[in-house]
Amino acid sequence: MGDIVVLVPHEEGMTALAAVPGIIPLRYDVGSELPEAAETAQVLVPALANSDGLAMARSLPKLQLVQLLSAGAENWVGQLPDGVALSDCRGAHGGATAEWVVGALLAVYRDFPRFVRAQDEGHWDQHTTEELAGKRVLILGAGDLAENTVHRLAPFDVETTLVGRRARPGVHGIDEVLDLLPLHDACVVVVPLTDETRGLVGAEFLAAMPDGALLVNAARGSVVDTDALTAELTSGRLRAALDVTEPEPLPADHPLWRAPGLLITPHVGGSVPSTRRHAYEVVAEQLGAYVRGEQPPNLVENGY
Repeated sequence: MGDIVVLVPHEEGMTALAAVPGIIPLRYDVGSELPEAAETAQVLVPALANSDGLAMARSLPKLQLVQLLSAGAENWVGQLPDGVALSDCRGAHGGATAEWVVGALLAVYRDFPRFVRAQDEGHWDQHTTEELAGKRVLILGAGDLAENTVHRLAPFDVETTLVGRRARPGVHGIDEVLDLLPLHDACVVVVPLTDETRGLVGAEFLAAMPDGALLVNAARGSVVDTDALTAELTSGRLRAALDVTEPEPLPADHPLWRAPGLLITPHVGGSVPSTRRHAYEVVAEQLGAYVRGEQPPNLVENGY
């Protein structure tokens, strides 16, 4: 394969891809007209996963691949012209998001939200809390983010169980999850959003979690049935920590805001200063394979 033109929205991307043999990076600015040479582009790195990004992809006559900067690809699957492949950025944000998972677990078990409210009120609310050590945590998902989460939980003496779409060494199949949930103190959700996972954490799933268990969602809001979760939280039977919600952003009058036992953060799990640098490191690897005539390792498939 000869040199390929790649449309890139950031200077960090220009620098990262300029070092990849066989790639000609071409900068574009979001919201502005594309450069004239864009019509020769075979690869697009979109800045946004919205209708503008999709419209840009559909306007490029020679486009063969869309390379995302995010691990989530749900807004792109099934939306691209025939013959245009899709590759995600799996591996770029797993470490930061896994760190958020650990922080959320610690915050809930050590009662940090209650202590912050007491601090705001100038109230010395001294009391005993739970601890993360010794907890049994089921991780729904078995990819890069799940592996990073297992690695970061190990020093806390946490027992982890991985559940994926199918059983394999070290991973249970999704058909076992209802039997496994009652045996765990917490469930961490880190699956991609697909047709298979949309609404996966519904009423039956939540009912299988033991009283007092903690649901942590670092995936996508639509993986969880919001109404079913709200009902469990309102009853006081379960607790939750959510970095993502459905809908998102969460409207100010949504009942989730007032649900007891809930910690919400505004989709910031992967939002750290090194996010873009890590993303373009993965992009460079993916496009390096592509320009050599190989299939990008992160080519999107419907699995978890």
